[in-house]
Amino acid sequence: MTKQSIFGRISTLVKANINSMIDSAEDPQKMIDQLVRDYTNNVADAEAAIAETIGNLRLLERDHEEDVQSAKNWGNKALAASRKADELRKAGDAADADKFDSLAKIALQRQIGAEREATGAEPTIAAQTEVVDKLKSGLNGMKDKLGELKNKRSELLARAKVAEAQTKVQDAVSSINVLDPTSELGRFEDKVRRQEALAQGKVELAASSLDAQFESLDDLGELTEVEARLAELKSGAPQSQIES
Repeated sequence: MTKQSIFGRISTLVKANINSMIDSAEDPQKMIDQLVRDYTNNVADAEAAIAETIGNLRLLERDHEEDVQSAKNWGNKALAASRKADELRKAGDAADADKFDSLAKIALQRQIGAEREATGAEPTIAAQTEVVDKLKSGLNGMKDKLGELKNKRSELLARAKVAEAQTKVQDAVSSINVLDPTSELGRFEDKVRRQEALAQGKVELAASSLDAQFESLDDLGELTEVEARLAELKSGAPQSQIES
């Protein structure tokens, strides 16, 4: 029963459509990993069962060969006994001749028995040989499927890595969208603009302070001229001369 169940699984697994099984799985990678484990275990079970079947077939073949050889040997013995009987009978020794004829008959009976054993085993050997050939073919099919599964797993893992990389790249591109004011780049640009505005404010403030200083110098110059003219007035110098 155990061997029959294994042989049944060989046929089922070889006929299985791997792609449809993977497509219907929620997690294809886990599905493939489980299939690889199942196939590996079933291949090992099938190999053990087929090895046992082949061993039994070889025993049958050896027994058949022994029966064929035994029939041949008994035939030779029957021939030798018959010839001896003929020689004795020609020599006038009828009693010993009958004994060798009896031995020839016994040898022939043994030969017939061995031939029947050999002939009876031949259909079984032929059937077992056919079974072994089919099992070997099925096992090779399983091994091919196992290789296909492993290749499919490698392909799936490679595709998953590519998809993961593409997702990361897309996420990175989205995070620096120049048109999105809430993105990291947008926030950094806003910070730079504020710094630029602050620097401009400081420049304008510094310029304003400088203008005030120059204005104070102008006012100081005007006061100095007033003081000079006042001094001239007090000294009696004519205004026209001062103006000239």
